[in-house]
This record gives sequence, C-alpha cells and structure tokens, in this order.
Amino acid sequence: MDPHRRIQSQTSSTSTATPSKHAFETKVADVKSPKSDINALILDYLIMEGYPKAAEKFQKEANLKPRQEDPTINARQEIQHAIHVGNIQKAISDLNELDPGILDSDPQLHFSLLRLQLIELIRNARGYDPTAAIDFAQEKLAPRAASNEQFLKELEKTMALLIFPPDKLQPDLAALLHSDLRRNTAAQVNEAVLHRHMDRREAAIRQLVRMRAWAESTSRSKKRNLPDRIELGLSNGDDNVHEPMILS
Repeated sequence: MDPHRRIQSQTSSTSTATPSKHAFETKVADVKSPKSDINALILDYLIMEGYPKAAEKFQKEANLKPRQEDPTINARQEIQHAIHVGNIQKAISDLNELDPGILDSDPQLHFSLLRLQLIELIRNARGYDPTAAIDFAQEKLAPRAASNEQFLKELEKTMALLIFPPDKLQPDLAALLHSDLRRNTAAQVNEAVLHRHMDRREAAIRQLVRMRAWAESTSRSKKRNLPDRIELGLSNGDDNVHEPMILS
C-alpha cells in the first residue's frame, strides 16, 4: 500500500475509534441494580412529591405491591398546585384544613406563604390600584415583621416591587416574580406536611443524589482515580437540567 494512503487510513481509524472506558466507568457498568429497587424508588418519589394518579398508575404498570395509603397525598397535590398557579389564599386555606398546626408551629413557612400572597397581589396590581396589596401587607405581614428583623427585610424588599417598573427591576427583585419562588415555596410546604405526618421530609432518591455528590467530592479530595466528569445517566444527555417533574 502507498505509504501516504496507509498513514491516512491509520489516522482515520484513530479518529473514529470509540474511546476506551475509564476503569471506574467499567466498574459502574458491572453493577446491576435490581429493577424492583429502581421501581420502588420511583414510586416513593411520586408519592412523596404528591402525584397520586401517577403513583397509582406506575404501581400497576410496574406490578408493585400496594403501599400503605398516604392520607395526605391528595391534599398535598392540591396545595402544591394552588401555589404553582399563584392561588396562595387557597393553598393556605387548604393547608389549615389539612392541619392547622403546621403554620402555627412554623412562623417562617407561614410568613413565606403570606409574602408570596403579597407578591401575587402586587403582580395583579400592575398598572392598577395597589391598595389591596398595601392593605394586605399592613394587616398580615407588618405585625409579624415588627418583631423579626429578617421578616422586615423581606417585607421591605417585596414592597419595592410597587416602586419599580417590571423592566427596571434588579435581579434580586425580579427573582421574586419568577416561578422558581412558587416552586420552592410549594416544596417547602410539601416537606413540612411530610415531616409532620410521616416523619420524613423528602423522597429517598433525593437523599441518594446527595450521598452520591458527597461520595464523589470526598473521593476527588482524596485524589482517587476518577473520570473528569461522572454522568448521572439521564436519558436526555444533559445532567444539568433541573426542571421539576410535571405529572397529574
């Protein structure tokens, strides 16, 4: 064979060859988690996060044994949905109907919900009379903020939304109007209900993810032989996506 062609052939083979796996990745591939364990984790997530219909459907499809019924799951779903769509008054009412002791025993959570309700009032008052928002702040939030410095700072920051137009907001103020605040508050409410009624705050898979992150961080700090990047193995190929699961 012509030397020039042989070199081209070798170069082409090298460029298209599949890179060899890191020893760590080979070990991981050899570990086979039982499908039943994975299914149990998924079902636990659906129940703990408050997706009753999805949990029931998955339980049947995966042929899992029925778990002890969670009496709060439907209420938790309704409360979280109300917060996601901005109906904070309904969320507070439903939460008090489920268990009035939750807000009574958690002033921070109660204030967070009331502040979110104030934010929704301000959002709806854009270009209109803000009297309802101001009255709500004076009646519901000011008395709580009077004896708590952190609450006072959060209230003052929220009231600044009435002063500046939406397109002139600083990032920290714009964040108050972002849907992430609704999602985070809904998650806090869900955790509070779980902790009070089930002595757990979150799904087991969340604990496993944190344990994995701790194990990787510890191993790297000890200079263990690891790949530069360890994928989570998500099917969409992007391990940095953190969008919430939307299920009915």
